This record gives sequence, C-alpha cells and structure tokens, in this order.
Amino acid sequence: MRIVFAGTPDFAAVALRALLKTDHEVVAVYTQPDRPAGRGRKQQFGPVKQTAVTAGIPVYQPTSLKSPEEQQQLRELAPDVMVVAAYGLILPQAVLDIPRMGCLNIHASILPRWRGAAPIHRAIEAGDAETGITIMQMDAGLDTGDMLLKHRTPIHDDDTGGSLHDRLADMGGAAIVEALAALDSRGLAPEPQNDNDATYAHKLSKDEAHIDWQADAASIARKVRAFNPWPGTDGELEGQRIRIHEARDIDETSHADAGTVLARERSGVDIACGKGILRVTRVQLPGTRAMSVSDLINGGKPVLEPGQVLQ
Repeated sequence: MRIVFAGTPDFAAVALRALLKTDHEVVAVYTQPDRPAGRGRKQQFGPVKQTAVTAGIPVYQPTSLKSPEEQQQLRELAPDVMVVAAYGLILPQAVLDIPRMGCLNIHASILPRWRGAAPIHRAIEAGDAETGITIMQMDAGLDTGDMLLKHRTPIHDDDTGGSLHDRLADMGGAAIVEALAALDSRGLAPEPQNDNDATYAHKLSKDEAHIDWQADAASIARKVRAFNPWPGTDGELEGQRIRIHEARDIDETSHADAGTVLARERSGVDIACGKGILRVTRVQLPGTRAMSVSDLINGGKPVLEPGQVLQ
C-alpha cells in the first residue's frame, strides 16, 4: 500500500521505522514544523523528520491541514492509507476522507480509557494495572473512532513514564504493521467505543511537577514514576528545589506533619505524607546531576536530614 505517515516525536519514529521494514511504500511524511531546542535554541529536526530524511522520504511540515492547498497536496500523493502517531495536528474531515482506506491512529492506551495527549503517564499516575496499544480508524472526534486492533501490557511496579513509553512505542510499531497486513488481506472488524467508559488524559504540564505532601504516599510514588523523565517531580527545601527521580511508598505510618523528613539512611530518605511514608532513593539538587541517596550521604551535604520539612 501507499502510505502517508504523520507523526512527530520518538513514539511515532519507532512506528515509522517499523513500516519502512515492510513491503509497503511510505510515500511521504508529515510532521510538526522544526522548533528551537537546546541551549542555543537552534532549530532542530524532530525524531520523525530525522528518520524520514535519513530514509530519503519527502517531508511536509504544514502548520495546519485546514487549507485547500494543503489538502490538495495530500490528495496528489494518492495514499491508500494515512498512518498517524502523536502527530500533534487535528485532521479535518476533508483530510480523513482522502486516503482510500482512511486514516489509522496508533494510540498508547486501551481505548476508550485515556483518550487525549498523555495516556502513558496518566495510566501510571492513576495506578492502572495494564495499558496497551489501540489501532483506531480515525474520525473527526478526539480519539473516538472505531477500534481495529488492541494489544495489552501490564504496568509493572517499577515502570516509569519513560520505560512504559519505550515499550508501548515498540508495541505500536508491531501493531500497525499487523493491522495493515490484515487490512490489506481480509480486513478488520471495527469495534465502536463506549463513550460511557471514556477517560481523558490531559496534557502534561510543568505546573504539575511540585509534590503535594498532603497527598497519600502511594499516589505520590505513582506520580514520581509517571512524570519520570518529564516533567519530573520536586519538593522545596529551604528555598531550594529538590528534584525527586525515584521513590516508593513503604508500609509504615507516621504522625509527623506532611513533608517532614523522618530518616536518612543509605536505603533512602523517608518523608511523612498526608497518609503513609514516601521513601526517596534518587534525587537531584540544584546545579548537580541525579544521584542516589547513598551518594548524597557520601557527599556530606546537610540536605534531607531528619527534622527538615519539604514544602
């Protein structure tokens, strides 16, 4: 089949590379415009664009697909199907109607749970036992189209936003290849979504990074995992922002005020929460790299010591 691929970040680039290993022809790639990144704020290629350029595939980077000119350009590519993964632009109905077999989306959840921008992170944050990949026939709604294929994976106790992202990216690449093979031969049976079961995965924000110590330790631990590596989680101690990279809740109770450091051992720093205790095992102080609590103690820094209180 003639495929037009639309996507931007690493999650999408994994799927694009999977498609390039098949007998299908990726005739063009659509991706978000280049954006400044790094200390120099220079324009840099996104992962999907870099993959496409390396493979010699034409790249299109419109700011919108609503104009008749952009739609005509896509029409001239004569795609059999458009594969979409974390593209970042809304596809108008006129665009959805162009490919002969429509537009297929690779979504990182088992729909209709966690429609929206951050399904991987919200699943961990909510304490879900599993998640997965849904290949969906796109319609004009936000992740509301009929489901064509689903693959599930458990969410492990040590999964972070980063580790689960990477696993689901690989699953998404395999799933879209499987879906296209079925579509090309026998077809796939569309399964409508039940809107009553839908939840929405709001986009991540840096404003969410600060820990509310009044929350229960289990939910804070899930947030630390979900927001690793971005946007991260942090607490404030005597005016310093301390980033918390790894933590877990422990089966103990405390009557100390929330945010109070209870103990600092090489196994971790124990902090009282609104309910339960959080054991922090990896931190990052201002101007330093992330380090284990053992290394923090070795460095002799009087930080996160018993009696200190995080805000």
